[in-house]
This record gives sequence, C-alpha cells and structure tokens, in this order.
Amino acid sequence: MASELRNPHSPAPRQAPDGRSLAIARWCAGRGWPVHPLAPGRKTPAGNCDDCRAPGHTHRGCGCPAAGRWCHGFHAATLDYARIEQWWGGAPRLGVGIACGPAGLVVLDIDAHERLLPQRDRLLPGIRIAASVDLTGLADGFHTIGVLAALRGAVSPADDETTLRVRTPSGGLHVWYRDRPGHRWQCSTGSGARALAWQVDVRAHGGYIVAPGTVTEAGAYEPMGDVREPAPLPGWLARELERTGHLPPAHVPAPRPVPPRARQAVLAAGGGQDATNRVLTPLLADVAACAAVPEGAAFSEKLNRASYTAGGLVAAGRLDAGEAERVLRETAELARPGQQRRCAAIIRSGLNAGGRRPLHLGDRA
Repeated sequence: MASELRNPHSPAPRQAPDGRSLAIARWCAGRGWPVHPLAPGRKTPAGNCDDCRAPGHTHRGCGCPAAGRWCHGFHAATLDYARIEQWWGGAPRLGVGIACGPAGLVVLDIDAHERLLPQRDRLLPGIRIAASVDLTGLADGFHTIGVLAALRGAVSPADDETTLRVRTPSGGLHVWYRDRPGHRWQCSTGSGARALAWQVDVRAHGGYIVAPGTVTEAGAYEPMGDVREPAPLPGWLARELERTGHLPPAHVPAPRPVPPRARQAVLAAGGGQDATNRVLTPLLADVAACAAVPEGAAFSEKLNRASYTAGGLVAAGRLDAGEAERVLRETAELARPGQQRRCAAIIRSGLNAGGRRPLHLGDRA
C-alpha cells in the first residue's frame, strides 16, 4: 500500500498525490474489500450519470456497473483490478470507498460532534440510565461506547489496539472489525430508530466506509498505531448489535443446504480435502440459499465472496481452476436461473481478485 499508510507517523497532505488513491484501492481489493470511487476531496460517492439521476431510477437492473461505470456508489463496488485501474488510473483525484457488506466488515463510526445531550433513554437504547446517575462530562460517542463497554466488562472499541482504527478529519474514529460468515449486520445511525449508542454509527450491509489513507478537503483518514487489519468482531459487541436490532427481520428464509450435485462437485474439486471443503462449502450454501429469496438476498455479494475464496484456493494449489469455475456456475444457476451472463461476470471478477491472494491452510476466507 502507499507509504503514508504503512507509516503511521507520516503527515498526510490535504490533497492526495497522483497514484495514492489507486494504491489504496489496490490494497483494499487485495484484502477482498470491494471498492468504489468517492467524489474528489469528499467522503460521498462519485456522481451517477444523467440517466441514473432520473426520478425513480435505482441500481436494480441498471447496466452502468456492468458497463464499467461507478454509478450507484457502493452498489457498483468491485474487486476487479482492471476496473480499478480504469477508474483511479484515469481519475486519480477520486477517493476510495469500501462496500462493507460484501467485504464482510462491521465498522463503528464514533463521532465527537458538539451536540445537545439527548434524553437518557436515547444514550444507550434499551439500557435504562437512572436519574440518579450524574451525566456531567458525557458529551460524544467516545463516552457512550465507553460506558456500554464498561457495562459489559469489555474494553471500549475506541481503545481496542488489536484492530484497525482510523482517525477521521472531524476528530472521530472508525473502528474496523471482521464479521463472521453467515451474519448480515445492518447499518444504523446513533440517533436513529435502530442504534447502538448515541453518536456511534454502524457501517455494515447497506453502507460503505471511507478507506484508510483517503484524503479529503477536510483532511486525511489516518490509521492509528501499527495494526492494519480488522480483528474478528468481539462476541460482546455482536450480542449488543443483535440486541439493538442490527440483524434482518426474522422472516428472512434460513439458508438451504448446498444441492447434492454442487456438494459433490466441491468435494471432487478439493480432492476430498477437509480444509478446502470446510472453507468453500458454507459460502456455496449461502449462494444456493438465495433461490428462496427472489430479491434482497445479497446474491451478488455472496457469489462474489464464494468466487474470491475459490480464487484464493486455486492460487494456493488446493483447488483446480476449471472445477472451481464449474461449481460456482452450477451453484449460481440453481439460485438465479437464466442469469448466466451476470453470474459469469461476478465469478470471473471474484476468481481473478482471489487469485492474487493465495488462501493457504490456516488462512481465513
């Protein structure tokens, strides 16, 4: 990655030098984090084309992402290195955003804004704070997440030195965690109907996060300390997210097992290796289960993750390339019949990106 990100003590310029954003985007894609452009000097996605700005137009069914355009923000996020070169090589002032859901990331966005203190029941939703408790000095998200952690006997995420933490230009903090497969945590704001704590937003499925090292007009998103990888989401924090409604509604169908033909193909492709089967089969099961949900099942995200993992297994010599592509196509066809062209593009992109990062025994998908 760019030298500024490797060295936590390097001062960050207010304007990103040519090549910095491209290096950041490559670094993120190399970790399986799909990226999309941000408007130059801003933390918002780059604008859509004129057609995509039309009233009522959405990303569903839009041909812009397939045509190589970045319309619709994180919905267009990619791991494809050729597209990354096209986007940031041709427009180096673009910033870098990461689609949190497909990346398997849960990021706490801790704010330090000067705001009036809300009512007590909104500081930590679902947790009663008695009137006898003195709230003098409580002023921002660093305090509320600290109180929540203390109540659970845990270290505040703001002080968690085991994971990637990124200081924001406004004085806030992004705390990055890696989600466990099979979860689909939802985004929230610290003052919304679904919230973890006041002035603490959650970036997960349905949202994006500014990549570390990105420079905006307000300043740089600077990593803290020496850790550059997200740690697994702590169990206590996962329980709090579940308690505060950050999972999808209960009526979402449960994943179905991988169809027998697909399961046999996985075993054959992996040569019967337990580790290969253990890593890839659950991801294929997630793809196959999308057959029960016509829309809103995150099919593209799940197929991309399975393809990326398969690419890593191929690069490590644990999976035959032809068999990997075949079982991915077969499972995708079971979930989304008649969408071969779309599925083939996702599979090809995921396999290519995963192939740049061999997945050896002991690595996590």
